[in-house]
Amino acid sequence: MASTIADAIENQGQLVIEAGTGTGKTLAYLVPALLSGRKVIISTGTKALQEQLFGKDLPVARAALDLPVRVALLKGRANYLCLHRLDLARAQGRVRAPEHLAKLRRIHEWSIQTRSGDLAEVGDVADGSPVWPLVSSTADNCLGSDCPRFSECHPLKARRVALEADVVVVNHHLFFADLAVKQGGFGELLPKADAIILDEAHQVAETASLFFGNSISGKQVSDLVRDVRAEYEETAADTPDLELLLRDLETATQRLDLSLPNHGTRMAWSKAMDVVAVREAAERLRAALIDLEALLEALSTRSQGLHSCHERCQGLIECLDELDEDSHETVRWVEKFNHGFSLNSTPLDISGRFHQLMRAHSAAWVFTSATLAVKRSFEHFISRIGMESPQTMVLDSPFDYQRNAMLYLPTGLPDPNSPHYTVAVVKAALPLIQASHGGAFLLCTSHRALQEAAAAMRPVLDQPLLVQGEAGRSELLTRFREAGNAVLIGTSSFWEGVDVRGTALRLVIIDKLPFSSPGDPVLQARMEALREQGNDPFRSYQLPQAVITLKQGAGRLIRDASDRGVLMLCDPRLTSRPYGKTFLSSLPAMPITRKLEDACDFFQQSVVA
Repeated sequence: MASTIADAIENQGQLVIEAGTGTGKTLAYLVPALLSGRKVIISTGTKALQEQLFGKDLPVARAALDLPVRVALLKGRANYLCLHRLDLARAQGRVRAPEHLAKLRRIHEWSIQTRSGDLAEVGDVADGSPVWPLVSSTADNCLGSDCPRFSECHPLKARRVALEADVVVVNHHLFFADLAVKQGGFGELLPKADAIILDEAHQVAETASLFFGNSISGKQVSDLVRDVRAEYEETAADTPDLELLLRDLETATQRLDLSLPNHGTRMAWSKAMDVVAVREAAERLRAALIDLEALLEALSTRSQGLHSCHERCQGLIECLDELDEDSHETVRWVEKFNHGFSLNSTPLDISGRFHQLMRAHSAAWVFTSATLAVKRSFEHFISRIGMESPQTMVLDSPFDYQRNAMLYLPTGLPDPNSPHYTVAVVKAALPLIQASHGGAFLLCTSHRALQEAAAAMRPVLDQPLLVQGEAGRSELLTRFREAGNAVLIGTSSFWEGVDVRGTALRLVIIDKLPFSSPGDPVLQARMEALREQGNDPFRSYQLPQAVITLKQGAGRLIRDASDRGVLMLCDPRLTSRPYGKTFLSSLPAMPITRKLEDACDFFQQSVVA
């Protein structure tokens, strides 16, 4: 793998590699990147993986090679301290609650000592603290060269270090956000790159779709109100109408939030607008933004902050207008969260834009992940991002699945659409959980199934039960590892990016094949577009996506050469439908049984071993 990547970097080639768990793919791309003497950008799926790559894997590779290669970690602007906004928060008394005041003082003390300004250094302030937005900036509210603390700007320093570095580690959201909006400095970095390596590449198409589209969220509006109010206190206190318009905008945002369906719902924008309360609330929001924009235009010369707020308000109005434009190239939809909402316009197909992006930057492009192929074919991935005849490679995991793993396909379960299905899954899984003495993940395909499974397990389970949502993901994983015999029930966030090595995890149960919800408006629109092109949307889109997701979930089981465990796939469609073979042939080869006693015996053999 390292040799092939080295050739791609040397020849500015395009390369797609699936490297199974345990292959050592991180070192396999770090070594040629460091040896190349070229400017290399490495992007990974999440900030957590980005920090692991930079803080653990990269130092190991650099030390082993003993090379004076300059490396840099670059995050999005909001991850760094903004000294100017910290000054404002302290001077204007924006924080009043005693517990938040204590956090603000803690951040101020840290600000005197930090060299990087990376907010991750402040470990004793929770991620969701309301203090963070007050002491960090975004592309929207950054004052740029007009900032009084511009010469000390931490995001600017991080960008300069990245521009001078040989190897820069970013994450997919930063990569595509800055490409899309041409802000944040990444636009300067990409043209200098000789090679771009995208790890966790199975996430690339969806992340790119998000940033090649457009959206307006309740949080964006709330942030605008907060920043305008701060500027009002500073430079526009003689304009009382401004505060009235801000209150009107807050009310309009709340009304739209309350009028939308329940948490977790995604629906087409046209369908949402059929609801009178939603339509009236959206119209009220647009009117409130238009009124605010008119007044901000008159005030925009008073300060750079008000000028920036005026531009942001214009952008939100444009996003709302785009939702009403009928287009065959985008899908317009709305999503309701527990606290807030987003209104979105998403391209149905990003292959053309991604193809142009790769052509515009004549660098080596390397895409790698443990899950990219379907039956060893990359056709689905390649078509989604518009690549033309790239070199491809499948590297199987070196782990001994034949000896260390077993696939159990239970019999007698009802149709997955049955209202009693989740209870039946729990009933089928309990004997195996008892045989394994816990140490199990139950991965569900929906929050509803998660709640039903938790309710069914609580009265009968002998082992500790951990349920997603009852604590943060990191906290739940820590408890799971420490307990050694726990059962953890999770949904999508536990299907990937979770690494539990050793005996703490020895059983992974997956309730259903992870097909996307048929009611999802983005899926519906993409399927309709594929039908119009004469394609079979199930075979060309739904099935490959589900296979890749299942491979991610199944990949939680064996994380090390000494790991042993059973993978229990409950969905009866694996054996009753022809497409079940596509799923099974995409998993690592391991013994398969349909007998509960065989799966239970596996754990007895593990104890003996």
